[in-house]
Amino acid sequence: MAPQATQTAAAAPAKPAPAFDVDVDRKGKAPPSTKFEDLADGSEKTMDDFKDKPLLVNLWATWCVPCVKELPTLAKLGADAPNGLQVVAVSEDMQGAKVVLPFLKDKKIAIHPYHDRDNALMLALKEASLPMSILFDADGKEVWRISGDLDWSGAKAKELLAMGGV
Repeated sequence: MAPQATQTAAAAPAKPAPAFDVDVDRKGKAPPSTKFEDLADGSEKTMDDFKDKPLLVNLWATWCVPCVKELPTLAKLGADAPNGLQVVAVSEDMQGAKVVLPFLKDKKIAIHPYHDRDNALMLALKEASLPMSILFDADGKEVWRISGDLDWSGAKAKELLAMGGV
């Protein structure tokens, strides 16, 4: 009987980093003046309310698994506010405060709650995927946008934020 050939076990491939492209096609463009709701006090906001400091806008939803995955690191980034960075996470959930506020409380995610009624901001930004993050510099001009979740405490996030002077 011939001896059996033995195979050596190949090492498991490294887990790939989240796949996303950095889109700079709109670099230098001003944000839309579309209104969205501050769920903490019911007031209306626009991105102009956050000018003079770098601004990271994140579009997310409670039903979006990658959004929920990145929210805790996004909240921490907002709390740490490197170089004055403002983090504005805008929910695209259709039911607004009725869904978003209990969700954030249940998940213990300490991030200021904003809501995009009727997805007007998402449409004005010409985006259809979640999560979506867009960095604006202190002059209010777009630096880049990415689609997909990101660990906002990781090296890739630091590299991306540095592109906007953060």
